[in-house]
Amino acid sequence: MDAKRKTELAIIANKVRKHALTAVFSANSGHPGGSLSIADVLTLLYFEVMNIDPKNPRDPERDRFVLSKGHTAPALYGTLAERGYFPVADIPTFRKVDSYLQGHPDMNKVPGVDMSTGSLGQGVSAAGGMALAAKLDKKDYRVYTILGDGELEEGQVWEQAMFAAHYKLDNMTAFIDFNGLQIDGDIKEVMNPTPIDKKFEAFGWNVVLCDAHDFDALLDAVNVAKATKGKPTAVIMKSVKGKNVSFMENNAAWHGAAPNEEQYNTAIAELDAKIKELEAQL
Repeated sequence: MDAKRKTELAIIANKVRKHALTAVFSANSGHPGGSLSIADVLTLLYFEVMNIDPKNPRDPERDRFVLSKGHTAPALYGTLAERGYFPVADIPTFRKVDSYLQGHPDMNKVPGVDMSTGSLGQGVSAAGGMALAAKLDKKDYRVYTILGDGELEEGQVWEQAMFAAHYKLDNMTAFIDFNGLQIDGDIKEVMNPTPIDKKFEAFGWNVVLCDAHDFDALLDAVNVAKATKGKPTAVIMKSVKGKNVSFMENNAAWHGAAPNEEQYNTAIAELDAKIKELEAQL
C-alpha cells in the first residue's frame, strides 16, 4: 500500500474515532476504549478490502461483516457513516429512545449491519454460519468478524472455533482485538485466554499475528487469509485500548465509561490535531 493511501486511511480512522466518542458523549453511555482500538481495522475492511456497496447494503453477493464484540458499536456506526450507509449527522442520536442507532448493532434497523450482536460469543458463531452458507450456496463472498480478547473467555467462541475448522471455512477471517484489557481489568488476571495464537492453532485455524494499527500489516494478514485454503484464519491484532486519545490509552476504566464535556473536548482536540497533521502529508 502506498504512503498516500495509508495516510488517507489513517485520516478516516481518526474520524471514526471522533464519531465513536461523539456517540458515547451524546448518550452519556457506551464503550469508547474498545471502539478506539478497532477503528483502524474497520477502516481497512470497509474502505479497502470488502466487496460492499452502501447504495445496495443487502446485495446477496457482498462480503459480510459481524461485530461480535457488539458493545463497540460506536466504532462500527462511525465507519458505516463515513462509508456512506447513513448520515454522519445521525451519530449524536446514539442510544436515544427514538434512534435506530442503539447500544448494540441491529441488522433490522441499521443500514450496513449484517448481524445483530451484543451477547458475546454469538456474533462469531453467526459469522461461521454465514461462511458455511456461502460454501453450501457456492458463493464467493467472504465473512469477516471482530472479537474482543475478553470475549474469548466465552465457551461459545471455542465451540465456533471447532465448527469453523471442521467445515474448513477458509472464507472466514476472525480479527481478535488483543488490547489486553476488559471491563474488570487485565485479561490475564480476570480469566486468562492466552496464548491466543496457540489455542486457535490447536483448534485447526491458520493464525496471523499483526499490529492492529499498521495498515500494511493488517492488509498483509487479509491477503494471507485469502490465500489460505482449507481452514479459517484468526488474525491476532495487538492493539491499544483507547488508541489516539492520551488519557484513554491502556486504561481499563474507559472500557464502558462516557467522557464528561471537558474530557470529550480534550479528546476531540487531540484527534483533530492528528488529522490535521496527516492531512498536511497529502
